[in-house]
Amino acid sequence: MNWTSLESADQINGIKQQHGYSVIFKHSTRCSISMMVKKRFELDWDKLPGDMPLYFLDLIKYRELSSKIATDFQVYHESPQLLLIKDGECVLDLSHGQVSVEETLSVLV
Repeated sequence: MNWTSLESADQINGIKQQHGYSVIFKHSTRCSISMMVKKRFELDWDKLPGDMPLYFLDLIKYRELSSKIATDFQVYHESPQLLLIKDGECVLDLSHGQVSVEETLSVLV
């Protein structure tokens, strides 16, 4: 599996239009906790459906996109943060130690 980098508002708008599930991972490249959470998630991500889009947001480089995500999906900005999106709506919002593939899988229907 691979991350797709989020670099534009158009990509976020596209996620809102997608059917099915998508994951957005918001990551601070300056935070050791965020790095640890990301690595832990990547160790298990092969348990996720292979066709599930995985999006990665570098919060330092694209702070304005993080704000758009918070507004569009009605969540508080946190880092690290994982959002599970289904049919354009956020159905799971995890941060810090809560971020896990198991938690994500528990919501998938």
